[in-house]
This record gives sequence, structure tokens and C-alpha cells, in this order.
Amino acid sequence: MTAFMVVPQWQGSSSSRAMQLIDGAEAIRGDLPSSATHDVAVPQGAGDALDTGISRFTSLVTVRERLREQLSTTRDTAVCIGGGCGIEIAAIDYAMERAHGDLAVLWLDAHPDLHTAETSPSGAFDGMALRSVLGEGHDVLAASHPVAPSNVVLGGIRSVDEDEAAYLDESDLRALSTDEVGGIVDSLDQTGASEVYVHIDLDVLDPADIDGTHWAEPFGIPLTGLIDLLGSVRSRFSLAGAGITGFAPASAAAAADDLAAILRVLGALTRR
Repeated sequence: MTAFMVVPQWQGSSSSRAMQLIDGAEAIRGDLPSSATHDVAVPQGAGDALDTGISRFTSLVTVRERLREQLSTTRDTAVCIGGGCGIEIAAIDYAMERAHGDLAVLWLDAHPDLHTAETSPSGAFDGMALRSVLGEGHDVLAASHPVAPSNVVLGGIRSVDEDEAAYLDESDLRALSTDEVGGIVDSLDQTGASEVYVHIDLDVLDPADIDGTHWAEPFGIPLTGLIDLLGSVRSRFSLAGAGITGFAPASAAAAADDLAAILRVLGALTRR
């Protein structure tokens, strides 16, 4: 069974569309089965950085605690609906605990999200999300059960800052561009894990297939290619959890235009 966690967290984004992440999460929620859907309340206020170098830090901490609490109420496989990428730390942390470390993470995103507060040009936590999954960064937000870099595969990345590129060069993370996504399943096999958590920031898709992302980047993965990839991953690995983030439609009408594509992605993730 699948449990859906709707987490309309906008505080991790520095995009001009950040507030539209709330609308995006709610739009997706409207097509989820009500009996399997759980809402995680997000503070209305922006929150305080508290000299951490992380914008809206206090709100991010509150959401992390609330999501972790909600995840603990179900034994079903959880699919988290954002909001921004920062929601994934609690979700992957919980999946790591349940999998007793036998977990690979597939991070499908136009951006690697490998900053820390010291390297981030904006202080936006979404750009630090994967680094936090690895157990690095601020102690309060970093994963309690960190994933080893050798168990992480990035796919579809195509906008990498200089500090992130340096980290990738020095780490055991596997990073594949849009043109290399055909090698993702083999890269996941090389981790030796039997379970996988799949993170999808919708900006991994080509903008021709989706309009409502808060950080659109050209030359992404075509929708049909992403659906095929998810099918291949699901046929090879047990799904420990998943997240879909980054839906920030310009309007309610625009949200409706993108929902068919998003529901196809959800179906590929959850299909038995």
C-alpha cells in the first residue's frame, strides 16, 4: 500500500515562485485518494535564520519534525508530495531506518542540491537538501541516518554550481547527465542495495513537458523517458519511498495543464 504525505513547504526555495509551491502541492493533493493521504502542516510564517546561514531555518525544522512524526504513523510505503526538496531529509532518513541501511537513493533533479550554508549563494535550504541527506551541513537538519555517497545516484543534473562540481569530483556520488540516464539502473545495481528511495524534482523534466517548476532548466529528461526509467527501477528494486517536489504552477489553470504529466509520474512510481 502507498501513503501520500502532502507537505507544501515553500520556505526552502529562493525562487520568485516559492509561494506557488503551496498551490502545486494542493493541486496534486486533489487527485490523491483521500483515505491514503495525510497533510503535514507547514508554518504560515517564513521563519528565522537564527544566524545559521540557512534562510527560514526555524520553519524548516518544524516541518521536518512534523513530517517525521506523520511518517511514523504508517507502515505503508510513503510518497511525499512537496513543496520543495528540503522535505526529503525526513523522508529518506525514515526510509534508511526502516531499510536498516540497505538503501540506495536515486536523486532525479536538474540541480545536485549539494551546497552547505557556507557555500550557498542564497541560503536556500532546497539547494542543500542532498548534502543534508548525506549527513552533512547543519546538525539540526542533517540526516540522523545518513546515506553513504556511494549509495546515491544523481540523474538528469544539468545546472551545477562551482562548489557543487568540486564536491562531486571528490566524492563517491554517481552523477549522470540527461544524456546518460540510460545508465541509471546499472549505477543503482552497483550500490549493492536492494531498496531504493526515488526523489523527483519536477525540474528534471524537459520544460517542453512541464511548465510549472520553480527552477526550470532546458534540455531535461522527456516525460516518456522518465516514465520508462521509473518502470525499469521499479522492476529491479523494492521502493522504500519516494518524493515529488518542485511543482509551482503560475495559476490554477496552469496547474491543471501539468497535472496529467505529474499523475503519470505518480502512477509509474506506485504501480504494482
